[in-house]
Amino acid sequence: MSLPVLHWGFLALALLLANLPWLSQRCFLILQCDTKSVWLRLLEWLVLYFVVGGMALLLEQRTMGSIYPQAWEFYAVTLALFMVFAFPGFIYRHVR
Repeated sequence: MSLPVLHWGFLALALLLANLPWLSQRCFLILQCDTKSVWLRLLEWLVLYFVVGGMALLLEQRTMGSIYPQAWEFYAVTLALFMVFAFPGFIYRHVR
C-alpha cells in the first residue's frame, strides 16, 4: 500500500472516530446506553483522541522507522484538529 493511501485512510478513520461519540448511542462502542450525557460523550471523544494519536504514532513508526519528538504545541494543534473533525457529529446531535 502506498504512503498517500495510508495517510488519506488514516485521516478518514480519524474523521470517523471523532464523530462516533456524537452519532452512536453505545458507550465506548461496547455497552448500549439508554441516555448518554454530554459529559460521557466528551469523555468518549477524548479517549478516542488518544486512540487516534496512538495509531498515528504506530503509523509513523512503521512508515518512517522512528518517531519524531514533538513539543506541546503539536499536541494542542492535533487536539484542535480533532475538535474540528468532530464538528459535524456535534451539530447533528445537538443542533438538528
